[in-house]
Amino acid sequence: MTRRLFGTLCGFVFLVNFGRTAFAPLVEPLQAAFGVGPAAIGLVTSLVWFGTAVPRIPVGYLLTRVSRHRVVLMAGVLLTAAAAFSATATSVLALQAGAFVIGIASGAYFVAAVPLVGELYPKTVGRAVGIHGTASQVAAVAAPSVVVGVLFLGEWRHVFWLLAACTLLLTLVLVTTGRSRRTAPSSAGDDRNFREALSYWRVILTGVAMVGVVGFVWQGLFNFYVPYLTATKGFTPTQASTMLTVVFAAGVPAFWFSGRLADRLPHLPYILGIVGAFGACLLVLTAVSGFLPVLIVTATLGYVVHSLFPALDTYILGALPAASRGSAYAVYSGVALLIESGGSGTVGALTGADVPFDAVFRLFVAVLVVELAVLLALYSAGRLPDGRRSVDVAAD
Repeated sequence: MTRRLFGTLCGFVFLVNFGRTAFAPLVEPLQAAFGVGPAAIGLVTSLVWFGTAVPRIPVGYLLTRVSRHRVVLMAGVLLTAAAAFSATATSVLALQAGAFVIGIASGAYFVAAVPLVGELYPKTVGRAVGIHGTASQVAAVAAPSVVVGVLFLGEWRHVFWLLAACTLLLTLVLVTTGRSRRTAPSSAGDDRNFREALSYWRVILTGVAMVGVVGFVWQGLFNFYVPYLTATKGFTPTQASTMLTVVFAAGVPAFWFSGRLADRLPHLPYILGIVGAFGACLLVLTAVSGFLPVLIVTATLGYVVHSLFPALDTYILGALPAASRGSAYAVYSGVALLIESGGSGTVGALTGADVPFDAVFRLFVAVLVVELAVLLALYSAGRLPDGRRSVDVAAD
C-alpha cells in the first residue's frame, strides 16, 4: 500500500506542476481568445507562482490540526475545481482568479506531500524525494508538447478540462488508498505544535540561506533566458526556446540522481558544492558564445541547479523530527519562495535601466560567492545544523 500511495503522489505532483506550467505555452492562444495584450496574460502566469507561495505557511499551521494525507486530498479537490473554473472562464479576470487558485492548490500540495513522502521511506528519503521531484520535472518538460497536442485537437479550454478530469481521478484513487490504515506512517499525523516547529529556526534559516539566493538568481535567469540569448548571444527565438527546453529537461535526471546521492553523501558539503557549481556555470555562461558551447553550459547549468532541490529537501526533512516536520518545512518553503520570487523583477528592473544581461548575471555570481563563503565559514566552525538526525530516528 505504501508503494501505491507513493505512486499516486507521483501522479499528483505531475498534475500539480503541469497546472503551474501549462499557462506559459498558452500565452498567445489566451491573448487571441480574450483579445488582450501580453501584460494581462502575463499577470495570469505571475498569479500562478504567487499563489503557490501564499498558502505555504498557513497550511503549515493547518497541518498541526489536519493530517498530511487529508491536506493532499483537499489540494486535489481544490485543483480539480480551479481547473474546471479556469476552463469555463469568460473573462481575463476569471482566468486570473482560476490561475491564482491553481497556484494555491499546488502550494498546499507540496507542503503536505513532500514531508509525507519522507515519512513513507524514512531510510531512503533522498531517493523518494528525487523520484517525486522527477515526476514534477517531467511535467514541466512535457507541458508545452501536451498543450500543443490539445490545441491541435481542440481549444485552450480543453487543456484545463483534461487537468480537472485527471486530478479528479487521482483524488478518488487517493481516497481509496487512504482507507487502509497501513498506508500512511504512524508519524505522519503527529505534527501538532506549530510553535515547536518554529523552535527549529536554525534548520529553517540554513535551508533558506542555501536555496534563497540560488533560487532568486535562478528565477531571474530562466524567466529571461530567451531574451538573454537573443539579445546577448545572437540566437534566434527558436534556438533560444530550444535552450530553455534543454535547461528544464536536464532537471529530469538531476532530480533522479541527486536524491540518491543525497542519501549517500554528507548533506551540507554536497549542497554547498552544488551552490558553488551553479555559480561557476553561470559565470561560464556569460563568457561563452556559439550554439554548441552555450548548449553544453545550458545542459550543465540545468542539471546542477535542479540537483539542489531534492538535496535540500532531503537535508530539511532529515534535520527535523517527525513531530515538527510538516510545519517547519512549510515555513522554510514559504519564506524561500517569497525570496526567490523577486529574482525576475530584479532582472527586469536592472535590464530595463540599460544594465547588460551579462553584467547583471556577473553581479549575481558575486553575490553567490559571498553567500558561499559565509556558509563555508559557518560549516567549518560547526555552526550549521546537521541533516541526519530525524531520518535515523524515524528508521529505528
